[in-house]
Amino acid sequence: MDVRYEAFCFADPLFFDEPRETPGAAGDLAAGLSRPGPGWTVEARGIWRSLRPAGHRLPAQGWKIHVSAGLDNAARVLAAVHQYCVDHRVAYKHLRSRAILVSRNSKYAPREGSGKLVTIYPDSDESLARILNDLSAELEGESGAYILSDLRYREGPLYVRYGGFAEQWTEHAGTRVLAIRRPDGTLVPDRREPSFSVPDWVPIPDCLSGSVAARKNGARFPYRVAGSLHFSNGGGVYLAERGAGQKTLVLKEARPHAGLDRDGADAVARLNREREVLERLADVPGVPRVYEQFTVWEHHYLAMEHLPGIALSSWLARHYPLTSGSRTEAGLTAYRDRALAVLAQVERIVADIHRHGLVYGDLHGKNILVDEHDRVSLIDFELAVEADSGGRPGLGAPGFRAPADRHGFEIDEHALAALRLWLFLPLVMLLELAPGKLRGIADFAERRFRLPDGYADRVVAVLAPRGTPPAATHTALDEQRPDWTLVRKQIAEAILASATPDRTDRLFPGDIEQFRSGGAGFGVGAAGVLHSLHIAGAGRYPEYEQWLLAAARRQPPARPGFFDGSHGIAYVLEEFGYSDEADELLGASRALVEQTVDHGLESGLAGIGLTRLHFANTRGDLAFARQARDTAVRLAAALDTAEPPGRFARAGLMNGWSGPALLFLRLHEHTGEPSWLALAERAVGRDLEECVPAPDGSLQVRDGTLRTLPYVAIGSAGILMVAEQLARHLPDSAAARSLPGLRAACRGEFVIHPGLLYGRCGLAAALAFAPEPDRDAREAVDLHLARLSWHGVPYHGGLAFPGNQLLRLSTDVSTGGAGVLRTLAALLDGAEPLPFLGPAPSPHTSGR
Repeated sequence: MDVRYEAFCFADPLFFDEPRETPGAAGDLAAGLSRPGPGWTVEARGIWRSLRPAGHRLPAQGWKIHVSAGLDNAARVLAAVHQYCVDHRVAYKHLRSRAILVSRNSKYAPREGSGKLVTIYPDSDESLARILNDLSAELEGESGAYILSDLRYREGPLYVRYGGFAEQWTEHAGTRVLAIRRPDGTLVPDRREPSFSVPDWVPIPDCLSGSVAARKNGARFPYRVAGSLHFSNGGGVYLAERGAGQKTLVLKEARPHAGLDRDGADAVARLNREREVLERLADVPGVPRVYEQFTVWEHHYLAMEHLPGIALSSWLARHYPLTSGSRTEAGLTAYRDRALAVLAQVERIVADIHRHGLVYGDLHGKNILVDEHDRVSLIDFELAVEADSGGRPGLGAPGFRAPADRHGFEIDEHALAALRLWLFLPLVMLLELAPGKLRGIADFAERRFRLPDGYADRVVAVLAPRGTPPAATHTALDEQRPDWTLVRKQIAEAILASATPDRTDRLFPGDIEQFRSGGAGFGVGAAGVLHSLHIAGAGRYPEYEQWLLAAARRQPPARPGFFDGSHGIAYVLEEFGYSDEADELLGASRALVEQTVDHGLESGLAGIGLTRLHFANTRGDLAFARQARDTAVRLAAALDTAEPPGRFARAGLMNGWSGPALLFLRLHEHTGEPSWLALAERAVGRDLEECVPAPDGSLQVRDGTLRTLPYVAIGSAGILMVAEQLARHLPDSAAARSLPGLRAACRGEFVIHPGLLYGRCGLAAALAFAPEPDRDAREAVDLHLARLSWHGVPYHGGLAFPGNQLLRLSTDVSTGGAGVLRTLAALLDGAEPLPFLGPAPSPHTSGR
């Protein structure tokens, strides 16, 4: 699971959102502050409230001060800082609400933002020294989470870092990042890592020399760290050794005031509890032993036994048979028997824990280890509670955490029932969003794996919500022969019902990327959703098009890419007839394009070049044709010097070389020049270098050492979409020879997400690109369409789909309903599934 998503689940039960309160609401941190007066400009931007003296101009970058605080002292600390800044006319910003503070300090919030309640902007080194000296006296005795990216000033809650005051952007490792400017004018990344660093050209101010010396003279660490296993906002988990020849053990770190749970408990409180619990369970097989607990530099550590094995979630990914295109009944039976044996061991360990009067409280696939002989152990006991205390864990894994009406041993029994279902159909995360799907999912698992009679009934009896039955989740997708016209109409209705035109940050709810790249873009924003409704025949919505125009003017995209920036928005504006506005947007992003070195279709030169070529074709504009060619020349040079594939996957349509290959291919078709075709072949070859054969005969993109990926964005399906088209020009190429393996990768029965770029719809759309789909491909597309019912959720009379992690609904192209709608238009009408790909050779009409 991508833990970043949890922090965006606090604000809304249906959609990802940032926590926010309106002024005057309970928990508003500004409610008790004095009014700064008419000589101040006050703005609310996202989670921050910014205050600056009117007419006061700050430098673009410099030393900034961060002030940390906890829940108990946040209002007091903020009041003191506010009054000081107003009295001395110092610009600053602060978090808007207690809910935001909890979210930013929660266990799985980004570590680089942890602890920051206030940011102060000194306009000189002299001002920096004065503010630090004054506020350190004012805030003496106050505490807060240590800000990992900063240098601590003295012993209080003040921290400093050199960085940007104004937003500037540059390209780094294929991603648009916030930037600062070197003395020669070059933009470089503004490093926001969980460790303090200073740009090489920036001197340390005299007022910080003592803090730097104190940092260097910190306590010695008694262990040699051999590697990291996991990081969260609460601390890290490491493999370590102490002394020569000692065996490897596990160190768990806890940071004071950080890693908050829903009860406000921090990581240190949970670490102390874990030590107590493990000492009590010392005689239970499959539970790690405790060696010692110690503190270094305010961080707390627990040294524990290192148990063998991989997480059960990784074990499932490696062995689960329904992801294979060549699944057999014998393979399903073998997996069933192994999974039931693993379950029996988990149940035995949990029963032993219960005999000690404890509730484990955090049972899920990442806390269960399975070794090479399928022997099981449990780790991570920080959420354990006394069975008779009435207490409940303050955290929990989606899909496994018990509802509020479960207490004592029922908490673990709920998680065990979820585990029994998850091992055979890993969709339990969806049940928090749509509990009415439980019966259908459980029945499918029992039937498909031939589980013992009554298996589904026992799971449902524990997991079903108590009291009022959950709302019905039957949709048009659940019919034996769905009415696809009705399905598409309902998807459009759900998208439109979710619109929030009163908000300025987003129009349609989608992936959490909206809160980083903006809510107007093609991939996760309004441009892509409106375009999808249009190409799927669901109509044009002028009032929402005006929202898109206003958003582009109000805050021009800081990125030039197609899926996450200005070129994707311009493409949609051009399609809708707003040519002048499209030109204005492209003109404003010209400098960003010049800085771009990313080759991909999502954020980089491939998407930019394809947009330019599209404008050249639709307008007959030679200037755009030259720009497209120039962009492709830059890509050709990058192809010559590109680094070899790294450890983690990039191959695929969005971030791999298949995106540039598509541009080269379209230029060949536009000009007839064979050199572009040769470049397309080489580019696809670069992505094929990242593919490995799987036991089922499929060809999938390698990601790390434990998994492979079949998706459109990153994976086989994205390569397949381009390789199919390249093979029509070069039938004897390596791309043509790869087609059977790439197609096989798209035939798995189980796909965890429904969406277009990272899920089932992308696999179905890729299979449809075969010029003459064989029987296996047609059956696979039919199966993908049939299995969409697993994820369909009723919403306001329409049909919605969960996005990434299955925690919330999404309407966007990349992860949500708009992508599903585009896929159905491609499969059933022969529409283009994504811009620049062209339509599939013939629509898939089976079951229509």
